[in-house]
Amino acid sequence: MAAAADRAAKRRGTSGVSRLLESRHLGWAGLAVGLAAPFAIATPYAMNIMTSAVIFVMLAVGLNIVVGHCGLLDLGFAAFFAVGAYTSGLLATRLHWPLVATVPFVVIATVIAGIVIGGPTLRLRSDYLAIVTLGFGEIVRIVATNLEITGGPSGIYGIPGLFGDRVVDPVVFYYAALLIVAVAVLLAGRLGRSRLGRAWRFVREDEDAAEAMGVHTYRVKLAAYIAGAVWGGLAGVLFAAQLSAISPASFTFLQSALVLMAVVLGGMGSTPGVVLGAVVISLLPEMLRGLADYRFFVFGVLLIAMMIGRPQGLWPHRSRETARTAARSGGA
Repeated sequence: MAAAADRAAKRRGTSGVSRLLESRHLGWAGLAVGLAAPFAIATPYAMNIMTSAVIFVMLAVGLNIVVGHCGLLDLGFAAFFAVGAYTSGLLATRLHWPLVATVPFVVIATVIAGIVIGGPTLRLRSDYLAIVTLGFGEIVRIVATNLEITGGPSGIYGIPGLFGDRVVDPVVFYYAALLIVAVAVLLAGRLGRSRLGRAWRFVREDEDAAEAMGVHTYRVKLAAYIAGAVWGGLAGVLFAAQLSAISPASFTFLQSALVLMAVVLGGMGSTPGVVLGAVVISLLPEMLRGLADYRFFVFGVLLIAMMIGRPQGLWPHRSRETARTAARSGGA
């Protein structure tokens, strides 16, 4: 009897924690923390780090659509990051536009890039898809390095801010980036819970079964790839606005690997988990800066330890069906 009571209490505790983690108020609490952060520390260095973390969240949420929701292993996601940054940078410097005015063209460019890259490759699966996307990521970087219009290895400099040449205070830019990314995260979460999001999950779990049930898997995968490309391109706009300069060195395979690491660490398919993973990946190296040359070694060891301790991710995804099953088992 005592053992049964202990098990029942443990299930009630687990269900209570699950309900807390699935609460919509946690998202607003996270946004409140982001809004309050400059009141705690607002030095230029701190604002630069926090802004970079916010942009990294945007990248991770975009890749989560591709990898987490649809199960497509993409090792070249930095290509879309580069397409967005270069499109906005070129239009802003050549036509003297504010970066906000370039956003529609960035969306068009990333959609075209998603179709061009994803169209011929998404019929592949597993390791073959990963290798091809890795190749496309490197192709985009090498093309940017060798084209004269993109500035070659030196890149593009003198990119105006989001709203023109007027100098924007780092705190103001941080708040603008935070609100933009918050809207993007909200939209990504809504998209994951939509009918298309359910189709993505079916393809991720069993592509053959999904196709047998009438899901047009190729179109569904292409839609995920294009959506992720748009999110990555918009992150590129924020990146160009933050640094006012871009170069091919910012869009290497390491960038794609770090974004993928954030998705896996946070919990694939879980929007709040991916946000948490992106914050950890972007801020942890800075927190370890006092260790000098050993900080990346410690960073790697901590990541390995976290993945061993939480292989499902820091905040794993729980579908409504899983939540209902857990609730019924807890009630039993």
